[in-house]
Amino acid sequence: MQPSPKIILQTDRLRLRELTPADLPALCRVLQDEQAMYAYEHAFSDEEVHAWLQNQLRRYREDGFGLWGAERKENGQLIGQCGLTKQPVNGMFVTEIGYLFERAFWHRGYATEAAAACKEYAFGTLKIPAVYSIIRNNNLPSQRVALRNGMQPCGEIVKHYHGIDMPHILFRAINPDRAFSDER
Repeated sequence: MQPSPKIILQTDRLRLRELTPADLPALCRVLQDEQAMYAYEHAFSDEEVHAWLQNQLRRYREDGFGLWGAERKENGQLIGQCGLTKQPVNGMFVTEIGYLFERAFWHRGYATEAAAACKEYAFGTLKIPAVYSIIRNNNLPSQRVALRNGMQPCGEIVKHYHGIDMPHILFRAINPDRAFSDER
């Protein structure tokens, strides 16, 4: 019998927990949905979904965090991911709050609820001085989540992905307990 996945934090409606190989079908529902993945310009192949999961498992081991599975408390259904990842920005690494949810659960406040909990965890538990969300300039719903999470635009970058230049807006929130320290 598989051990239960490690629960990282909880919100009113969600548990954020480490992903496991058993979550592959739920990850496919999100990562292979072309509409849900429009900011990536393509739905993922089976190989890309598997690599995505392996990358999260590596992040848990190496960084102590990653994108976590977001499951509904009421029934344990995995409906997406939200968590913290290290991302390169202008020659340094920043901690990003990222989120991806099944389309069936969009516009219900789950992303905002999970992202707010991740920011609180990053600031309170991990003592990270600042968190970012790096969002495609055409991804208005994700930008609204970042704004509701108390983040403000602080710059722009261009990511090169699958041969496409993709402008992104950097949103940032500074840990109020560390506002005068290094903001990375």
